[in-house]
Amino acid sequence: MLAARAKKQHYAPGAKALPSGEKRERPLHAPRPSAAGGLVVASSHAACPTDAVAEIARSIDGRVLAGGILFCSSSYPREALAAAIAQHLSGFPLAGCTSAGEITGRGYDADSLLFMGFPADSFTFRVLHLSSIDGLDRDDARRQIRHLAANVRHEARCLGENGSQVALFFVDGLSHREELLTMTVQDALGDIPLIGGSSGDGLLFSETGVLCNGAFRSDTAAIVMLASSRPMQVYSECFYEPGPQRMVVTAADPERRIVHEINAAPAADEYRRLAGAPGAVLDTAFFAAHPPMVRAGGNYHVRAIQTANPDGSLTFYGAVDRGIVLTVGEPVDRVARLKQFFAKLHAEVGEIDHVLGFDCVLNRIDAEQRQLAGEVCAIYGANRLAGFNTYGEQFRAAHLNQTLSCLAIGR
Repeated sequence: MLAARAKKQHYAPGAKALPSGEKRERPLHAPRPSAAGGLVVASSHAACPTDAVAEIARSIDGRVLAGGILFCSSSYPREALAAAIAQHLSGFPLAGCTSAGEITGRGYDADSLLFMGFPADSFTFRVLHLSSIDGLDRDDARRQIRHLAANVRHEARCLGENGSQVALFFVDGLSHREELLTMTVQDALGDIPLIGGSSGDGLLFSETGVLCNGAFRSDTAAIVMLASSRPMQVYSECFYEPGPQRMVVTAADPERRIVHEINAAPAADEYRRLAGAPGAVLDTAFFAAHPPMVRAGGNYHVRAIQTANPDGSLTFYGAVDRGIVLTVGEPVDRVARLKQFFAKLHAEVGEIDHVLGFDCVLNRIDAEQRQLAGEVCAIYGANRLAGFNTYGEQFRAAHLNQTLSCLAIGR
């Protein structure tokens, strides 16, 4: 069992610590449904799972949906939440997962549910679940995905000559199978783009859940195939650039994503030294501020660290192996980059209904540490972004870390 799965104190990004034994009372807030004719996007902060799901259900207000997605704080008891979902959100297919934080109309949020419903007059919505992904039969999975993709292409043609298709992907964020699964699924999808996120549980790293057949399950992935008469385009943005410091992984356990040595020295000590802080405490905020990056496909991508282990090794969110050359990333001007990013979305998609966002939890933590969270949340709100904080993002055939990956959905 991976060391990072050990039980830790529950943490919701941005939340204040409570005295031992004291429960957080979450105030009721009116859901934030979209305008009539658009996507149904709503959130709830009700502490009781039944009240929270009922509040989401009321926001649907009788509209006919092709399907919906739901992102859930890990603070909700999962069996009670699943029972409430079965009671109040029946009549259409539903997919989703637990989160490391939610993104609602407030921007970065916690202890909440976020729902996005797709109206049946302009969308089709099909779900395929992959169970026991640790021992997945890749050939069988490809056959199922190709069959589903063929049906979705046909449905898109029936919606008109401008019909579009996309696949949403939700996967157990502690499975260590994201790279293999993402490549397998995108290969089977062909030209249909894949976008998604790895499920989280705050920063416990204990057990995440993907909603599957009425329950939140680990070792599971869900693929949602969307076809629509509206424009849909996928995007991904990173807010870090490679710095001058280089480090070579010289001892690693790839199966468990653990690096034991960097430059033939204990991994944690050498990483600290190259980050310019040899005496620093290695915590999530430090990892978020100094992300390792790897060059792949001509571009640099973050290969984020999840935890520092007692033996001086480092556990990563993504694949690592002996011989990989990493560099310590440095932040860009995130606010300026976000403004450019959303300007591009609007220019290419036109009028946007909502943006479905998969934002790495480390992005959120780094924004809070740099006192940028308020500006980031304002930009998200102005551009109608809703989604969740992930343990990793899937974009086309790649499993990524510390990105904002998005599906922009037009009017």
